[in-house]
Amino acid sequence: MKYLSFRTALLALLACGLIAACASPAFADDAAATYKSKCTICHGPDGKGTAVGTKMGAHDFASPEVKAETDAQLTDVITKGKGKMPAYSGKLKDTDIKDLVIYIRGLAK
Repeated sequence: MKYLSFRTALLALLACGLIAACASPAFADDAAATYKSKCTICHGPDGKGTAVGTKMGAHDFASPEVKAETDAQLTDVITKGKGKMPAYSGKLKDTDIKDLVIYIRGLAK
């Protein structure tokens, strides 16, 4: 009986890993596409900021100020906007905003 429980648990873990591995590329593609269409013009493809974006106050995602912000703070900025940055509430789904925060954190590395 213990063998059966261990085997079932092992299969469940393997299935979860397989699902996560299959979902990751789609998440990355979706977040990258959202970033490219909504953010690149000001923040640049690498998150360092473009000339236009820097003039308007866009921050480098690798800066200490941005790195110090929590995910909730970044979510709030994306949702409500800040300075000249437009709000994306109602334009992006909450899940898209969450994925975008994860993507931005990846650019900051």
